[in-house]
Amino acid sequence: MRLSLGCIADDYTGASDLANTLAKEGLRTIQTIGIPTDDLALPEVDAIVVSLKIRSIAASEAVERARASDRWLRERGADHVMYKICSTFDSTDKGNIGPVLDSLRADAGETTVLVTPAFPQTGRTVYQGNLFVGAAPLNESPLKDHPLNPMHDANLVRVLARQSAVAVGLVDLSIVARGAEAIVERLAQLASDGNGAAITDAVFESDLEAIGAAALRQRLSIGASGLGLGLARGLIAAGTVRRHERTAVYGKPVAGPAAILAGSCSQATLKQIAKAEQAMPVLRLDPEKLMNGREEAQLALDWAAERMARTPVIIASSSNPDDVSRLQTHYGRDAVGQVIEQSLAAIAEGLVERGVRRLIVAGGETSGAVVDRLAIPAFGLGQEIVAGVPVLHSIGGRHGDMVLALKSGNFGGESFFADALAIMA
Repeated sequence: MRLSLGCIADDYTGASDLANTLAKEGLRTIQTIGIPTDDLALPEVDAIVVSLKIRSIAASEAVERARASDRWLRERGADHVMYKICSTFDSTDKGNIGPVLDSLRADAGETTVLVTPAFPQTGRTVYQGNLFVGAAPLNESPLKDHPLNPMHDANLVRVLARQSAVAVGLVDLSIVARGAEAIVERLAQLASDGNGAAITDAVFESDLEAIGAAALRQRLSIGASGLGLGLARGLIAAGTVRRHERTAVYGKPVAGPAAILAGSCSQATLKQIAKAEQAMPVLRLDPEKLMNGREEAQLALDWAAERMARTPVIIASSSNPDDVSRLQTHYGRDAVGQVIEQSLAAIAEGLVERGVRRLIVAGGETSGAVVDRLAIPAFGLGQEIVAGVPVLHSIGGRHGDMVLALKSGNFGGESFFADALAIMA
């Protein structure tokens, strides 16, 4: 196997989003969960997205895992590696975007690395270095109340500079609008001025194409799935990759009960649960009982077992931001997240052992915990449910054939769960 594009994603739902984008653009793509073992048979593909769960862990550990993934991808021929981050730049002032950037940049031997989380078709744009979520600056959007990484500054030049050991410059929209050559010239100028990274504006899809073409001149780039779109189109335009019609790898229909697990506290997911409750049973877990060690997971499995032969079921730990904040204040932010994620992962394993083969998971951290618990090594890309969320067909693993959908908390409309179940049937 010789890859045309290697990608490292900092969480599992983001990895699915990127893999979906690459597949839509015509690249044969698979998503792996971590670095695959040598005995896992992978199909011939153009791009691999290595999914990691490193967004909110210690920076040193995130760097170690990202560097190992980068080496594995380059050993398989990837001349260009993209580090996939969230389109809302989820991070704290200590990282982990900056530390990973610094290490991968050094390993690649690059001077100034292009960085953009923009993806206009999902409402994420960057102008004068400021990130907008729809019409709102990042710090005025719901991300200001994110339970793990609240975002209080929309200016990504400042945000990244606080995390990184290098100076951070800007490639503004007037330069991007002039095309790839102008971007390359600006990067060279920023490099001569001592900048190690460059936040790059993007407001229109055509901006992503110019950015992708410029980024491919280097060995490393950093961004959200919009950058992946630009890279894919750049590879095809250059003749490096032949465009393929989208097909699901290992995409056989899978029968069996279906279940939904929701750990996200985003406004979108809370609305999706409320909408789905009109058509299917919902069990709302009490996060405080989970923290106190009560047998909520076993009770949830017993509740589901009585119903899932007749109907899909939803099990949710999702709470409103005020309740989450209260729990975090009492028990500690990391402790709350860890307990809830692992409880839902244990429930997922129990559901699969009871025959569930179609599983939807809402929330990036929850998705990571669930997939790790199920030990699924890789996924082929199936049909897109909504922008950024594909059906995933398991490759390998001890549970046999399964289909999953891993949804970032803010993705999808109110009918997402019903729409996903219909496509996964």
